[in-house]
Amino acid sequence: MDTQSEPVAVPNEEEIRKKELNKRLESVSWGLFLVMLGGIWLVPGNVIPEGTWLIGAGLIMLGLNAARYYNHIPMSNGTIFLGVIALLVGFGDFLKLDLPVFPILLILIGLSFLVRVLFERK
Repeated sequence: MDTQSEPVAVPNEEEIRKKELNKRLESVSWGLFLVMLGGIWLVPGNVIPEGTWLIGAGLIMLGLNAARYYNHIPMSNGTIFLGVIALLVGFGDFLKLDLPVFPILLILIGLSFLVRVLFERK
């Protein structure tokens, strides 16, 4: 019987640095989101156009992933997806368009499957 076990991968300094940086980036993003929401709620509703908070949330999520990309940290497909959806719905509200959100979601989910299959590494 073999008593040797698989070697345990020990994270190197670069991985630890990236993990800590990612935590800070997420904290900054949450801080920006909460400050934005609080600021929007302080202003009378007729001053700020509808959809402003969604546009802000989308930009924050996409900005978080841009910072991750810039720092060679894996991006989150979930926040990229939610960021794009928030921007689409926010701009739709801002422009007073009645966007069919559910069909758009279905199309984007379907496209994500297609892109994943087309670009997956073999």
